[in-house]
Amino acid sequence: MSVDPMTYEAQFFGFTPQTCLLRIYIAFQDYLFEVMQAVEQVILKKLEAIPNCEITPVQIRKCTEKFLCFMKGRFDNLFGKMEQLFLQLILRIPPNILLPEDKCQEMHPYSEEELQLLQKEIEALQEKYKTELCTKQALLTELEEQKIVQAKLKQTLTLFDELENVGRDHGTSDFRESLVSMVQNARKLQNIRDNVEKASKKLKIS
Repeated sequence: MSVDPMTYEAQFFGFTPQTCLLRIYIAFQDYLFEVMQAVEQVILKKLEAIPNCEITPVQIRKCTEKFLCFMKGRFDNLFGKMEQLFLQLILRIPPNILLPEDKCQEMHPYSEEELQLLQKEIEALQEKYKTELCTKQALLTELEEQKIVQAKLKQTLTLFDELENVGRDHGTSDFRESLVSMVQNARKLQNIRDNVEKASKKLKIS
């Protein structure tokens, strides 16, 4: 059997020519074996009808096997020639013939160097695409974080608006001034507390 993969022919036929011939070879062997079995059965029945026949079934089997080997040898010899004929003249696509899906190669030929450059360009574009995807994901994550911060800021502004409304209800005209005053008073109270703690420590020491 030929070892040439014949990939172009396999692209056209949908199977390799070697596979086709191998199936023919196996099918013929099976058929030859079945025929020899049938012939053997017919001979045995004919011998049963002959009185005082000295030929035994074992001798018939040996003769059948010998004839089967002879026929197989002859077939192998003929099949080798048939295989060569099929693979060279029948199942082979001539080198000057292009399949319809490969016609574009004839119209737009390219060299090996051009193919390598194209492959490198494709790889570069794939890497760029991956980088763009990562950047997009990072931007989406940042956008989600900004939405969270914006929601918290909105809550804080709402809280200040509510405090300002409460201040107005209690006679405070400017909430921001009140807030500044509260902070200053808190700092004064903190300073007073610190002074009291220092004085308390001195008294304990003395």
